[in-house]
Amino acid sequence: MCLDDFTHTRRDFIKLSALLTAGGAMPLLSSLQARAASDPDAPVRIGYLPITDATPLLVAHNNGLFEAEGIKAERPVLLRSWAQVIEAFISGQVNVIHLLSPMTVWARYGSKVPAKVVAWNHVGGSGLTVAPNITEVKQLGGQTVAIPFWYSIHNVVVQQLFRDHGLTPVSKPTSAELAANEVNLVVLPPSDMPPALASKRIAGYIVAEPFNALAEDLKVGRVQRFTGDIWRNHACCVVFMHEHDLNNRPEWSQKVVNAIVKAQLWTRDHRAEAAALLSKAGPNRYTPHTPQVLSQVLAPSAEARARYIASGAIEHAQWDEKRIDFQPYPFPSYTEELVRRLQNTLIEGDKGFLAGLDPQQTARDLVDDRFVRNSIEAVGGLKAFGLPDSFERNEEFAI
Repeated sequence: MCLDDFTHTRRDFIKLSALLTAGGAMPLLSSLQARAASDPDAPVRIGYLPITDATPLLVAHNNGLFEAEGIKAERPVLLRSWAQVIEAFISGQVNVIHLLSPMTVWARYGSKVPAKVVAWNHVGGSGLTVAPNITEVKQLGGQTVAIPFWYSIHNVVVQQLFRDHGLTPVSKPTSAELAANEVNLVVLPPSDMPPALASKRIAGYIVAEPFNALAEDLKVGRVQRFTGDIWRNHACCVVFMHEHDLNNRPEWSQKVVNAIVKAQLWTRDHRAEAAALLSKAGPNRYTPHTPQVLSQVLAPSAEARARYIASGAIEHAQWDEKRIDFQPYPFPSYTEELVRRLQNTLIEGDKGFLAGLDPQQTARDLVDDRFVRNSIEAVGGLKAFGLPDSFERNEEFAI
């Protein structure tokens, strides 16, 4: 990407917008049906971006957890953008992905993609990073901030944060003049965000790790706030699978989810090892990131946490949030609240379908939790993940 030109990301968004319409998705869905018919016993084919959101899928592959369940798994496919992820999934090139939780709403209801959320991939794991000279959110007024996608928890959370500080999120051409209280949102792939911040094309970005840690490592930005300190234990990426696999291959689907749940449990107890195996120094070179940067996210020091509390990046120390954490259960209360907030979030493109969504019905229809409930029970229940042993919770937000 040319750092002075956001046109390619707009083309990417336009392409994805076209894909995620009923008409635009039709050719790819035809390909999906053909693949399913010709390869009914397809192995696990993971598509992922090089972000820590993908950790459980990559750990499951690296540690042979799919094979331990008695199913085959191909090497995960590294993709560069969310458009590539969803295109590969809709067409059937991959069959297990981590996807931004709001994007699953768009995919299922905006374009009728026959797929469901089967588990959460992680919680937290994102932050708002700003230029080093910015120390308060209100200083972002009149400036440009990058988001990874319009249908992302990052967009939902940052817009609420802006409004809480008297700022108005807008979507304008990058050459447009902004009012002092306006923050212009632009979509950038995560890997393009640190260079754009370094070149001062943007004043900040909100994104998944390790790109917040990377900005700190490169000394081009500082973490202003962690998203998990705004919406406690929020899901970011979720595990998305095709309905034809869930319905026609329930035993296979159960084994896929078993492996992912076990990978999350392993990661919680082996954070430094997880950072090493995900890094470019790991045996499979899953990501281009260094062990040092990944360790800042997966296994941060107590001193680092103390610095974030002192700086205000963490305001709710009593929540005891990890920078990124792992628990697989897709709480309905989260999906319900997500739908409500999406309906009141600035989103570029056609969002008319959102108005007709009932939050409770959407939570029941979008998510298929029968497999993950079994998987959780098999490893000792939710208490194995440090949670109360209940499949209900109340959503908590920063005041």
